[in-house]
Amino acid sequence: MSAKTEKAKELFMQGYNCSQAVVGAFCEDLGLDLETAMKLSSSFGGGMGRLREVCGAVSGAFMVAGLKYGYSDPTDKTAKTQHYKLIQDMAAKFKEQNGSIICRELLGVGDKKETFVPEDRTKEYYKKRPCAELVEIAAKITEEMLNTK
Repeated sequence: MSAKTEKAKELFMQGYNCSQAVVGAFCEDLGLDLETAMKLSSSFGGGMGRLREVCGAVSGAFMVAGLKYGYSDPTDKTAKTQHYKLIQDMAAKFKEQNGSIICRELLGVGDKKETFVPEDRTKEYYKKRPCAELVEIAAKITEEMLNTK
C-alpha cells in the first residue's frame, strides 16, 4: 500500500467521510491546506450528502483530478474534452474493480430511503461497510493517474 492510500484510509478511519479522505490524502500535492480540503470535499460523503448517489471516494478522486488537471477556460473545448476523458477513464477503472461508482449499489442498500444523519463510526459500522477499502482503491487510481499523466 502506498503512502497516499494509507493516508486516505487513515483519514477515513479518523472519521472523515470518503470524499474527504481521498482529497485529504492529496491536499499537500495540490497546494491545499487540510482544513480547506476537508471543507471543499465535505458535501460529497455518503454519495453526496448521504443521498447514496456517486460514491464519495470517486467524487474525491474527481476533485483531485480537477484541481491537478482541470480546465479553466470555458471556450477550450480540447481541454474540456481531455479532462472529461480522464474522468471517464478513472470512473471506468473504479467500476471495473468494484462493479459500480454508485454509493447505494456499492453498499447494497438499494433504493432504501436514507436519513441525512450520519451513522456513528463504531466497530460494527466498519465491519459492515466496504468504504475504507473503496477509499483505498479510489486513492490508488488517483495516484496512478497523477503519476502517468
